[in-house]
This record gives sequence, structure tokens and C-alpha cells, in this order.
Amino acid sequence: MAQMTPDDINKIVWRACDTFRGTIDPAQYKDYVLVMLFLKYLTDLRNDKREEYRQKYKGDETRVERAMSRERFHIPEKADFDYLYEQRDSQRGKKSIGELIDEALATIEDANKEKLEGVFRNISFNSESNFGETKERNDRLKHLLEDFSQLDLRPSQTGNRDVIGDAYEYLIGKFAADSGKKGGEFYTPPEVSTLLARIVAPKAGDRIYDPCCGSGSLLIRAAKEIGDGNVALFGQEMNAGTWALCRMNMFLHGFDSAETERGDTIRNPKRIKDDALEKFNVVVANPPFSLDKWGAEKAEHDQWKRFDRGVPPKSRGDYAFILHMIASMAATDGRVGVVVPHGVLFRGSSEGKIRQKLIEENLLEGVVGLPANLFFGTGIPAALLFFNQVKNDDKVFFIDASRDYEEGKNQNRLRSQDIEKIVQTWKDRQNVAKYAYLASVDEIRENDFNLNIPLYVDTFEEEEEIDIEAVQQEIDGLEKELAEVRQRMAGYLKELGLTS
Repeated sequence: MAQMTPDDINKIVWRACDTFRGTIDPAQYKDYVLVMLFLKYLTDLRNDKREEYRQKYKGDETRVERAMSRERFHIPEKADFDYLYEQRDSQRGKKSIGELIDEALATIEDANKEKLEGVFRNISFNSESNFGETKERNDRLKHLLEDFSQLDLRPSQTGNRDVIGDAYEYLIGKFAADSGKKGGEFYTPPEVSTLLARIVAPKAGDRIYDPCCGSGSLLIRAAKEIGDGNVALFGQEMNAGTWALCRMNMFLHGFDSAETERGDTIRNPKRIKDDALEKFNVVVANPPFSLDKWGAEKAEHDQWKRFDRGVPPKSRGDYAFILHMIASMAATDGRVGVVVPHGVLFRGSSEGKIRQKLIEENLLEGVVGLPANLFFGTGIPAALLFFNQVKNDDKVFFIDASRDYEEGKNQNRLRSQDIEKIVQTWKDRQNVAKYAYLASVDEIRENDFNLNIPLYVDTFEEEEEIDIEAVQQEIDGLEKELAEVRQRMAGYLKELGLTS
């Protein structure tokens, strides 16, 4: 059998979405399709491992089962995809398919509490409101199981564990694009994640934290910058469904030990150690842009001292997340990379005062301006801010990368050459005409601590000098030619008797 490629997986799973078209909101597809993909992967991975041990122990089932009990996850009897698929036609007088699926997921959760507890709690395949009455529901779920049965996700057939992980990422991105504005809440475009991760430059042994981790894509990209996998991942996510996606995504990419918590990061941060915010070598995030009602009413008396530099406006929470991230940096080598709307660079009032303090404390390392329309749900251009606990100088580096991108029908994207150009320029930290500028604090102070990129990177293109004499000669020639044409036209009309 030929190995399955990500394209093969994508086509089959995307076709499975037809099961839900017209019955539930497209934004909900991901909850069911991605959970079923996860279940199929666990089953196929288990089957592959069992076959591997059978060959190794020459069919000794006792030794096989002993080895299986030491694997990274456990699927109890009658809780795997194969069992559910076998039961798809035999429902008369028995439990519905939806009930069987829900029970299987609950059993898998209980058997893998450390890694999967709570992941399937907020989803039900037996929902009458989503899938109709029992017969209709059974028919839909039967088709869903049949679609997924065409997938062979065993590592021996995919060749690489990340094939399924990458396919999962592709589908999350696809659902994000189709979900419009809501998509940006759980997924950062991979090119932006890659760029941000490369600039913060995680190293072996680092502890990496994302306080708004969504489906985990940014954390995973950052971890992949470390080739040997020697990294610890931590995150927090408020939305229960998105948090579940993150847990599954981490598992599929082999980051089983990632610690991701559920909850509101600003009002109720979960990464606490020794009665203080836990510290990390690298902190990355794509927080919700200009979040209203983020918790300003409690910020002034914040027990974690995150807002000592000032309280952001209650209608725009951008600096609330930035200040939380800075408070979570390790004192020794902490680095922060965060996606922000451009208003963060220049808005005044309390935001201006916070920005001034961060610059005067020499924490801001640089600003990268991105092209418009890169993110799901918003066409506005964004920027990346980078903070560093231990900078090598007292300057701020500006890069205007807004003009280098590939234009798409619905979404623009950064090309690999665009990412390479930004990263190399960042490493060089030298002025580049119309692209990059290393600004002193005095220069920024002269601009009232406004970080608007055009104040520092001059992209003005002088217009080509116009040769007035040549233009006049061209006009004279055109007028002479027009007079000749009119004269000929008058002659033709006279011949045809059409003139008075």
C-alpha cells in the first residue's frame, strides 16, 4: 500500500465535512472532524505499535501486552475507532452510534487522565440539536465513520509522525479561514508563527510559554526551532473548545508533556509558582486585538504587580497582555515576542505612558511591521514587538516588512524569502535604506515615544523628474496628429454626403 501523504489525508477529512453541511454551523465542524481524526490516529498508532511488538516478541501476547502498557497512551477495549466502525450498522435495539462514540471518548479520557483529561468533555456526537433524531443521527455518523475508515494513519504508512501533525495543523488553518473573524482567536498563520519563533530564537533547555495559546500552533513552531526537542511547553487558553484542540495538537506533535491550562490569563493566571507568576525563558503570543472588557476593574490592585507601569484602557487590552508577558520573563535571559495591532505603537494616554516606561527601562528590543491581510478575520496590518531582559545595546530596531509578501485571493502570506530577509536583517541589526533603522532612545524621546514605523524607516520614493520640454513636444505631436485625423474624417463624411 502506498504511503499516505498530507494531501491524501486532507482530501479525505475535508470530504468528511460533508456529513455536517447544512446541519451545524461551519465553525463547529472542527470540533467533530478533528476529534474523529485524533481518535483514528490513536487507534492506528496503537495498532502499528502492537504489530511491531508482535514481530519483536514472536507472537508472545503476554510480552506484547506488557510492552503496550508502557506506551505513551492507552485505548481500552471497545473504545477505539475500529470498534466504532464495526458497530456502524448494528444499532437496532442497541445504543445509538453517537452514544457509543461519546462513551469511547470518555473511556479514553479516563485511561489517559494525565494527558487527555477534560479534552472531550465539551463535545457530544449524540447531540440531537446538532445531528437530528436518532435515525438521522445514526446515518450521519455512519457516513462519518466510513469516510475516516479510508485513512491509514499508522506511522509505517505515513512515514513520519509529523505527517498527521502537519495535516492536523492544515485543517485547523482551513477551519480558521472558514470561520472568519473567530478563526483568528484560535490560530496564528504558520508563516507568522515561524517568523516570530525564529526571532525569539529558543534554545535547548528553554521553557516556552504562551498565555493565549489557542490551538497551540505558535508554541509548536517555537519548539520546533530546537532540533533535539529538549524544551518544556506551557500555555493558557480561555476557550474550552480551543483548549481541547491545543491538547490534541500537542499530543499529535509528540509534545505530550506540554502543560496547558484553561482560564482567563489576565483575571486568573494559572502559571503560578511560590506565590508569584512563573518565569519563562521565552514568552510568545498572538493575543486578541484590542480586547474590550479585559479586566481593567481589577488591574489597579493586581496581586501579581503586572500593572505597576500603568493600567491599560478598559476598552483595549493589548498592553494588559504585553505587561503580563513581560512579568513572566525570566530575569536571566527572558525574551518576549508578541503580535499587536499598530495602535499599540502610537496610541497615547495610559498606553503612551506604559510604552514610555518599557522603552526607558531598555526592555524593547525591536518592532517589525508586517503586511496587511495576513491574519484571519482582520485585514489590518499587524506588527511584532520583541522585548529582551538582557539586551546588548540601548537602542530599538525597526524593520518595515510591509511591502514584501505574496498576494492571495482572501489572505496574503509571507513567503520563505520574506521571512529570511526579516530574520537576517534582525540578526545584523544594521540600518538598511527604506527597510530597517536602529534608533536611539533620544530619537524615540524626540518623537514623544511614538513607535510608528514610518517615523524611523523612511520608505518615501522620490518621483522621477519630469522633462517638461519633452512632454510639451509629445503633446504638440499628438495635437498635430489629432488635427490630421479630424481632417481625414471630415473628408470621408463629405464623400458619404453626411455633412451639411
